[in-house]
Amino acid sequence: MKPTLLVLAAGMGSRYGGLKQMDPMGPNGETVLDYSVYDAIKAGFDRVIFIIRKDFEDAFKNEIGAKFADKIKVQYVFQDLNDLPEGYSLPEGRVKPWGTTHAILAAREVINSHFAVINADDFYGADSFKQISSYFSKTAEATDKEHYCMVGYKLSNTLSDHGDVNRGICKDTDGFLNAVEEHTEIQIDADGVCRGNNLLGERVELSKSAIASMNFWGFSVSIMDHLQSHFVNFLKQRGTEMKSECYIPTVVDELLAADKADCNILETSSSWFGVTYPQDKDACVASIQKLVENGEYPANLWA
Repeated sequence: MKPTLLVLAAGMGSRYGGLKQMDPMGPNGETVLDYSVYDAIKAGFDRVIFIIRKDFEDAFKNEIGAKFADKIKVQYVFQDLNDLPEGYSLPEGRVKPWGTTHAILAAREVINSHFAVINADDFYGADSFKQISSYFSKTAEATDKEHYCMVGYKLSNTLSDHGDVNRGICKDTDGFLNAVEEHTEIQIDADGVCRGNNLLGERVELSKSAIASMNFWGFSVSIMDHLQSHFVNFLKQRGTEMKSECYIPTVVDELLAADKADCNILETSSSWFGVTYPQDKDACVASIQKLVENGEYPANLWA
């Protein structure tokens, strides 16, 4: 069975100031997401599932999904703040999404094959999709533990010149992930040192050459059960907080620590780039234009 691409596209773009997943970046109005779907099709994916919000369903389907609906099977699921396990309810006044773990769980009823997870607003590059598709084709079914993978990028190549970012910082041994911890507010401080806040809220120094997770993961269907269990525990501990978020890297880290899974870090020749702030857009547009000029993508992607 061919793999599925699961796209996290329900973000609110609070730092960007709008729906960056629908913002044109290519020479013919292509979005960053268009290039990811294009690369996925070429790498052998046969279905894309978009996790979106109900309030922009029509716009997303018309402006994004309609462009390639005749080239790959397209489905939509909705991330809803009120989609919670039995016994839990939305705290009064909460408007912030529950995080990437909750987003993936929105697709729990429609996932039936190995799948890759990406952010809608990150440019991952063609080779990254080839690497993860190849991983799926060569990896044996799980027996004693689950087998996952991720595409890793050098932290210094994932920072913004215009503000801080959030990243999963990885530790590895011989190409396998040992641990991953989400860090927030990562940036180069005034003294030239790269720092971020760990999950305890401590400001810590980070190596610029550290491997960063950009939420490009490869999972088997069974991850859904682990995500659901972890999310319930998260709600028990932090469900009453107004801005708490449940992150994918934290779930993976928990499974690695319990020896319930391994995770292969895939090397790629692709360069990552993306938009966190409005000021990042010009660099993103220029990077895509360069790839087009070098012949890596057609000038009109869906012509």
